[in-house]
Amino acid sequence: QVQLVESGGGLVQAGGSLRLSCVASGNIFGINVMAWYRQAPGKQRELVAIITLRGNADYGDSVKGRFTISRDNAKNTVYLQMNSLKPEDTAVYYCYVDPYNTSPIWGQGTQVTVSS
Repeated sequence: QVQLVESGGGLVQAGGSLRLSCVASGNIFGINVMAWYRQAPGKQRELVAIITLRGNADYGDSVKGRFTISRDNAKNTVYLQMNSLKPEDTAVYYCYVDPYNTSPIWGQGTQVTVSS
C-alpha cells in the first residue's frame, strides 16, 4: 500500500511564497509521473504542475513563471515552490503520484490561502 503525506500549506499574503511537499511511502518500485492539482470552492480540480521521472515539467497557464515543480526520486518526494502568490491561487492543493507498480494515488490535500 502506498501513502502520500502532504505538507507546507497555510495562509500567506499576496506576493508571498509557499513551498509544498509530498512524500510517498510504502510499497513503491519507482514513480513515473508526479503532479500537483488544485481545487478552489465551486470550481473543478485543475492541473497546476506535472513532472516526469526524467524531470520534464509542465505547468498550468495561470501559474507559469511563478510556480516551480521539482522532485527527489531518492526520497519519493515532489515539491511545489509557489512564488508571487495571488488571491486566486487560494485552493486545496492535491499531490498526485503514479507509481510503476500500482494505481495512481492522490494526497489528502493541503489548504493554501492567499490574502489580498
